[in-house]
Amino acid sequence: MRIADFDFELPQDLIALRPVVPRDSARLLIVRQGSVEFEEAQVCDLPRFMQQGDCIVVNDTRVIPAQLAGVRSARGPSPEAQIDVTLHKRLADDSWAAFAKPGRKLELDDKLRFGGNLDAELVAKHSDGEIVLRFSLAGPALDQALAATGAMPLPPYIAGKRATDARDARDYQTMFAKHSGAVAAPTAGLHFTSELMAKLDGAGVKRTTVTLHVGAGTFLPVKVDDTDHHVMHAEWGEIGERAANDINAARDSGGRIVCVGTTSLRLVEAVSSDTGRVRAFRGDTRIFITPGYRFHTAQMLLTNFHLPRSTLFMLVSAFCGLETMRAAYTHAIAQRFRFYSYGDACLLIRAAT
Repeated sequence: MRIADFDFELPQDLIALRPVVPRDSARLLIVRQGSVEFEEAQVCDLPRFMQQGDCIVVNDTRVIPAQLAGVRSARGPSPEAQIDVTLHKRLADDSWAAFAKPGRKLELDDKLRFGGNLDAELVAKHSDGEIVLRFSLAGPALDQALAATGAMPLPPYIAGKRATDARDARDYQTMFAKHSGAVAAPTAGLHFTSELMAKLDGAGVKRTTVTLHVGAGTFLPVKVDDTDHHVMHAEWGEIGERAANDINAARDSGGRIVCVGTTSLRLVEAVSSDTGRVRAFRGDTRIFITPGYRFHTAQMLLTNFHLPRSTLFMLVSAFCGLETMRAAYTHAIAQRFRFYSYGDACLLIRAAT
């Protein structure tokens, strides 16, 4: 499909720079597959759209402070240079794939200093702008140094409008965060509170957790003109035996699978069979979902509003239909819903089959 089919105009003042308080008071747009009639609610109303025996799937990844400000050491006649680095995928105990700005100032074997005892060497540089850094520390020691030195990696559409601050360390982390490794938040999970979880429990809604370490590639623009030519970034994920059993048991008993966020959806769909059975999994996934994809497991998706021409808008268009999603976004813009990571949400419901 043409990438231009997934474009739309968004007023800049609808980009949310802070989340609402409390988190579950965010607005919620109910979107049903194939329909252009929409219902408005709040995230705290979510139990009203659930049924006893449904199973929500949440991502328990924890965002790390992956934004680093460094200095490239002098090289021959070239003086020191300021370099900003965004880590996006761990490759080894001491190595990360990353994006650097300005990347043109870096060459193989360059040394970078990030403060304290955190140094790195550039060991690879790829044509797509990705670099690989090998750090002077490894394992837990590297994790501690990143926590002390790095900043929360806010998306560029927020970071370009205001500086990251101490509040973001709390706001840009879900209540489910457990396993460190993401460099972007699974933003649908940001809406949940203990009060909302208690309501869902009381309604007989089950829940299970999976892990997908969201990469910075989720914010990269699609640079080709056709979806067939786009190469999806890889992300590391895990579905344990318990989560697989929870999902399969819910389906067997007639419950619906409700994925909280596109991250949970991508992981579940990547490891599901044609009959919707989910298996335990641990490793990289790069599933790219566009209209025409046949969903095997998820019947509902809670998600935020996504960037135009993005792989995530393509995914939601596959879930509920391109025309439905274009109409839903037109409605959301007209009604001044708040967009992107700190914005409002929509609940997408697929037609029963």
